[in-house]
Amino acid sequence: MTAPLRDKSAIVPVSLGSRSYDIAIGRGVLSSLGTRIAALRPGAKTFIVSDDNVARYALAAAEAALARAGLATSRLIVAPGEASKSYHVFESVCEAILKAQIERDDLIIALGGGVIGDLAGFAAAVVRRGLDYVQVPTTLLAQVDSSVGGKTAIDSRQGKNLIGAFHQPILVVADTALLDTLPQREFRTGYAELVKYGLLGDAAFFNWLETNWREIFAGNSAGSFAREHAVTVACRAKAAIVGRDERDTGERALLNLGHTFGHALEAACGFSDRLLHGEAIAVGMALAFDFSAREGFLPAAEAERVKRHLAEVGLPARLSDIPGPSPGVDRLMELIAQDKKVKRGMLTFILVRAIGSAFVETGVEERQVRAFLREKLARQ
Repeated sequence: MTAPLRDKSAIVPVSLGSRSYDIAIGRGVLSSLGTRIAALRPGAKTFIVSDDNVARYALAAAEAALARAGLATSRLIVAPGEASKSYHVFESVCEAILKAQIERDDLIIALGGGVIGDLAGFAAAVVRRGLDYVQVPTTLLAQVDSSVGGKTAIDSRQGKNLIGAFHQPILVVADTALLDTLPQREFRTGYAELVKYGLLGDAAFFNWLETNWREIFAGNSAGSFAREHAVTVACRAKAAIVGRDERDTGERALLNLGHTFGHALEAACGFSDRLLHGEAIAVGMALAFDFSAREGFLPAAEAERVKRHLAEVGLPARLSDIPGPSPGVDRLMELIAQDKKVKRGMLTFILVRAIGSAFVETGVEERQVRAFLREKLARQ
C-alpha cells in the first residue's frame, strides 16, 4: 500500500492501449469536468443521464462546468434505485439519446451511482453501435468500483447484471466532495466495496482501514485526506487488475470476492431497500471467508476478524443481520447457479488463503455450498 496522500487530488491511469483513460480523484474536481471533456472531445455535445436524487445536488454544478467549457448539453433524469436497471428504463434512455441527436462524436455522461453508470454505460455501448461516455460517480461504491473497468449492464428477472457489455469510459471524474451528501447507510454500502480491495490483495490496506475507517467516514472535516487516499488506493488496485484482464477472463474475477453469495442474497431480497448492494457484498465477503475457513484454506480467526470489522463500521456480516424472512437454501442455490462465473454447470467462487490473498476456485461442488448454507441458516 502506498503512503497516504499529502494533497487532495490524484490522477490514476487505466492502461488499456487505445482505450486508456484517466480517473481524476479529489475534492472539487467536478468543476473541471468541462475542461477535461473539451480537451478530449473539442466541440462535442453531451447528454447527461442522472437520477432524481443526484440531480438535486450535482446536476447544476455539472451543467455549469460544461457550459464554462462551451459544451452544449441535454439530459434525462430517471427514478433512483436498482429498478431503473430495467428493459423499460433502458429503452427510454436510448430513445432520449437519439431524440437529442447525439452523434457518434458526441458523449454520454453518467452522473450518479452504480445504477446510473451501468444504465448509461450500456446505452452508450449500443446506441449508434457505440458512443463514448464519461463516468461521474457520485457514491463511494461507484467511485471505488463500478465506474472503473467498463462493465455495463441492466438486470434480468433471472439475476443482476446479466444483460450488458464491456464498454470502457474515456474519463472518470470522482469528486469526493459529492460523498458529503450521502446518507450514512449509502456510504457504508460503498465502504464494503472499498474494504474488498484490502481483503482480496492488500493486507496492509486492510490494516490501515481498521485504524482509519472513522476518518474516511468523517471526510475532510478534520483536515484529513483519508477518504481521498482510500478512494485512490482502491482505484489504483482496480485499474491495475483491469489493465491486465480487461475482459474478465482470469485475474479480474478476484474483484468478485463476495459477489457470488452477495448477488444471490440481493436477488432473493428483490433488489430492494431490504438489502442494498454493498450490504449484500459485505455479507457475501463474510460468507466467502467462512466458506474458505470451512474448506481449510485459512484459520477461522481470520474470518472472524473480517466479520468483526464489517460489523464495527455498521455493515451486516452474518445472514442473521439481513432483515425479514430467510430465502432458504434452495432459493439461494437457484440464484447462485445463475452466477456469471458458472462454467458448464460448475460453480466458481472467489476464496481466500489469508486477508489480502484471494484466489479463484473452480469446480466447487454444489453439495459443498448447499451444506455450508444449511449450516449457516440453521444457526440464525
